[in-house]
Amino acid sequence: MSTDRADRLPSAWTVHTFYADVTIPIGHPCMGGGIAPARIVVDPLEAIGFVLAGGTLTKPVVLVSVDWCEIRNESYDAWRAELAAAAGTDPERVLVTTIHQHDAPVIDIEAQRLLEARNATGAVCDIAFAQASVGSVARALAMALERPGRRITHVGTGKAMVDRVASNRRFVLADGSISYHRTSASQDPEAHAAPEGMIDPWLRTLSLWEEDQPLLALSSYAVHPMSYYGAGEVSADFIGIARRARRQALPEIVQIYASGCSGNVTAGKYNDGARPNRPVLAARIETAMAAAWAQTQRQPLETASFRSIPLRFEPRTGAGYTSDDLESRIANDADPIDQCLAALALSWQERTRAGRPIDLPVLELGPAVLVLLPGEAYVEYQLLAQRLRPDAFVIALGYGESATGYIPTARQIADGDENLGAWYWVSERAEKVLSDGLREALASNERR
Repeated sequence: MSTDRADRLPSAWTVHTFYADVTIPIGHPCMGGGIAPARIVVDPLEAIGFVLAGGTLTKPVVLVSVDWCEIRNESYDAWRAELAAAAGTDPERVLVTTIHQHDAPVIDIEAQRLLEARNATGAVCDIAFAQASVGSVARALAMALERPGRRITHVGTGKAMVDRVASNRRFVLADGSISYHRTSASQDPEAHAAPEGMIDPWLRTLSLWEEDQPLLALSSYAVHPMSYYGAGEVSADFIGIARRARRQALPEIVQIYASGCSGNVTAGKYNDGARPNRPVLAARIETAMAAAWAQTQRQPLETASFRSIPLRFEPRTGAGYTSDDLESRIANDADPIDQCLAALALSWQERTRAGRPIDLPVLELGPAVLVLLPGEAYVEYQLLAQRLRPDAFVIALGYGESATGYIPTARQIADGDENLGAWYWVSERAEKVLSDGLREALASNERR
């Protein structure tokens, strides 16, 4: 485990913000080859982040949120390594999170190499684009550091309930049976009529200030960020619309959005996939962002610390998921989508065999605690993180290192959650690994 010491004389905290366009080219696979490739760019995909340094932090901490579906394995390591080099810090202190829009790429160059080596017809990503993109973000970070940073004196926290956006995939049918078919765009009347189920109704905003001047706002909410998708219309979807609206309303404040733990949370109760719903959902998120900002409480930033612990998940290896099974699917399956899914599963298995753990990083900023979880962690882990630190304003982000796929709890496995088919690559011990990791990582400084 890595951790900062908070017993040295602090210098001033400073923040640098950076931005890069990471829009995929026409023809690039979307969602790891699982849906139609890019045929038109509706709106750009962005990477927006900051570098925080000084104070009681021993080295800078970087956070960047990316309008991509996922970044996995070697690609995730490359993002952290290149941004760390640009920021003069350690890779474990770089927090990379994707918002998880689906008309956007999954980047896993190991999986792509597996496909190419076996002459498969499926494609997860373009390796040259993947490498160029992280380079452009690293250059944007380096250029930001060439400019004077802004001094940070205060941290702000605010939250607001979101109206009619999130719902759990799980709902009860009229006959009393359980369904997990409430997708991002649900057309089943029962999915619309059933209660929202387990969600986190709050959008949370963490802000950084120089005295009474706000500089940066990081907002987070737990929901799959899709209204409609799958036709190759590249877009940051309703989250991107809301974020850009806040940027226009408050141009002096850098606006960052990051998805919470929403592997099992969608807009499906309130969205049937009709195109007019995208701006409606965006307006509801924007309203919550504005409300969270309006009730923000500002406090002097007196202490900050970073720590990270390694998580060691085990891969799913049941029928169809042994290494031999996956190799056979890549080489022999006629469906390019299944080839891609097998390659994504195999790249994850090769990572675990190599003994490469996943980091669980925690950044504490005075009253606020920011923790980045891997993969499509279910919302239960976000709620657990909040229970573990009732003394703090906890923002739990999802979609860090995303090679795990879904991370459910035992309840969903017992229910037979139908989503735990193709995009689920961890063993049933994953709940214990992640829950125990959160308990260790979120122990407060006073309890250490």
